[in-house]
Amino acid sequence: MDTKNIILASVLSVGILLLWSIFVEQPVAVDDTIKIQQTESSNIQSDSSLDSLDQPAQTSAVEILSVEDTISDSPRIEINTPGISGSIRLNGLVIDDVVLKAYQETLEADSNNIRYLSPLKTGDGHEVSFGWIAKNTGFEIPNRNTPWQLISSNSILSIGSPLTFEWKNNTGQIFQAIVSIDDEYLFNIEQKITNNGSSDITVQNKAQIIRENTPDLSGMFILHEGLVGVLDEKLELVDYDDLAEEKRFLYDSNNGWLGFTDKYWLTAIIPEQNTPFKAIFNYDNNYSAYYRSQDTTTVSAGSAYSTSSNIFIGAKEADLLDRYQEEYGFYNFDLAIDWGWFYFLTKPLFYIIYFLFDLTGNFGIAIIILTAMTRVLFFPLANWSFTSMAKMKKLQPEMTRLKELHKDDRQQQQQALMTLYKKEKVNPVSGCVPILIQIPFFFAIYKMLFVSLEMRHAPFFGWIQDLSAKDPTSLFNLFGLIPWDPPSFLVIGVWPILMGLTMWIQQKLNPAPPDPIQAKIFMFFPFFITVLLSQFAAGLVIYWTTNNLLSIIQQWIITRRTTIKTN
Repeated sequence: MDTKNIILASVLSVGILLLWSIFVEQPVAVDDTIKIQQTESSNIQSDSSLDSLDQPAQTSAVEILSVEDTISDSPRIEINTPGISGSIRLNGLVIDDVVLKAYQETLEADSNNIRYLSPLKTGDGHEVSFGWIAKNTGFEIPNRNTPWQLISSNSILSIGSPLTFEWKNNTGQIFQAIVSIDDEYLFNIEQKITNNGSSDITVQNKAQIIRENTPDLSGMFILHEGLVGVLDEKLELVDYDDLAEEKRFLYDSNNGWLGFTDKYWLTAIIPEQNTPFKAIFNYDNNYSAYYRSQDTTTVSAGSAYSTSSNIFIGAKEADLLDRYQEEYGFYNFDLAIDWGWFYFLTKPLFYIIYFLFDLTGNFGIAIIILTAMTRVLFFPLANWSFTSMAKMKKLQPEMTRLKELHKDDRQQQQQALMTLYKKEKVNPVSGCVPILIQIPFFFAIYKMLFVSLEMRHAPFFGWIQDLSAKDPTSLFNLFGLIPWDPPSFLVIGVWPILMGLTMWIQQKLNPAPPDPIQAKIFMFFPFFITVLLSQFAAGLVIYWTTNNLLSIIQQWIITRRTTIKTN
C-alpha cells in the first residue's frame, strides 16, 4: 500500500472530486441553523391562490425577435450607472434590459459586454417585475401590460437619482413605484398605494423573476446553476430539469431571498427581511422565481400603504455580496456563491488569495504563493509521509528478498515483513494518512478557483490569459506551430504536461510496486491525470504543478537524508 500513496492520492483526489460532485455534493451554509433542503416531492404543496401566477404566454420559435427590435418596440426609461446599462420597460414596469459594464463575453478587445437580462420573445428572455395582488374585487391593479407614467423630473435612472412611476385606475386608487439604484447592481423598489376610493381594498405585494428558457450551463456537476434561495433559514437549490418535472416548489419564510444563479451572475429578489412571505419556484412554459407577502394588508379609504424590497441583478462578486449582507441585513446573501461542501475552507481561501492578488497584481502568482503557504502549513504531515515512503523505498531490496525467501509461505512472509517494519520503525500505511487529510483542502482550493468570478479572464503570463479556462495550447498541433485546431479532448497544453511530468518524477521518488504488472499500470497514471486535468482551469493546473514541484524538492531532500541499515 505504501507503494501507491502519492499516485493513488492524486488519482483519488480527482476521482472522488468528480464522483462526490455528481452524487453527493451540495453547498453548505455557514452555521448549524442553515440546512440543505433537497428538492424532494415533499416540498410541493397545494395553494389555490397561486394557481395563476402572472406568467406571459409561451413563445414559439417563429416568434423569436432580436433584442434590439424588442427593446425599441416599447416605451422605456434608461438605466445608466458605473455597474450596468440598460432600460426599464414602462409597460408593466419590467426590468428586462441589463448589460454588465465591467464584464465582457470574451477576451477579445472588441468583445461585447455581458448582456444579462433580455426581453421575452428573444429566445433568451430574462426579466424582473414587481407589483400587487388584489385580494378583494371592485378595483383594478397594474399588470405586466399596464402603461406606467414617469412623474419625476429626471428621465434616467442613475446613482442618487431615483425615479417615480405612477398609474391610476378608475376607482380612485393611485399606484406608485419609486425605483433607485446604487453604483453596483442593487435596485431598491418602494411601492405605494394611495386609496382615494370609497371602499377599503385588500392587497399583497409581490415580485418575480422569469426566465424564458434553460440557459447555457457550465456542464460541471460541482456547481449549482438554476433556481436558488435562502428560505426559512435553509439553502434551497432547484435544478431546471427538476423544476420542469415537478412544476412547483413552495416555501414559507420570514427572511432570505430567491432567484436564479448562473456560474458568475445572479438575479435575486429580496423581500423585506423579518416579514413573512411565501416563495414559489414555478414552471409553466417559463421558469419563475416568485414571492408574495404572506399577510394581506387592508388599505382603508382615504389612507395609503407602502412597502419596500430590493432586487439584485449582476455579478457575484464575493466582497460585494458580503457587504450587502452586512449593510442591508440580507440573510446569508453570501450563499449566492456556491462555495461548496467545504465552505469553511473555500471562502477563507478565497479571501487569502484575493489579499495576495492585491499584493502582487496577478492571480497566477497569488495561486503559487498560496500553494507555498499550504506546503508550509502541511509541512509536518508531508515530512512524516515522505520519511515513511523514503524508508519504504530504502527497504525495498530487503522486502523483495524476504518475499522471495518465503514465497511458498504467505503467513511466514507477512511475519517477516512485520518484523522488518518493527525493527526499522516503519508503518506501511503512515504515508497515506497525511495525504488523505489534505484531500479536503485540495477540494476547497479547486472549488474556490472554479467558482470565483474574480478569476474569470484573469491573466497569468504568456499564453495563459484566463486562469478560469483550460490551457489553450495543445501538444497535438505542436503548441500552435501547426495551423490546425485539434478537438477539445486533444487540447493538452503546456501546463498539464508540466503537471504530468512532475507527477512522473514524484512516482520515481516513491517505492515501486513489487508486481511488474502493477508497476506498469501505475506508470500509466501520470498520463491519465495529464489528459484529465488538461480540461480543467489553468489556475488549478498551475496550483497542482507548483504543489508537485515543492513536494518533489521536499521528498528528494528527505530521501537523501534517510538511511536504513539492514542485516
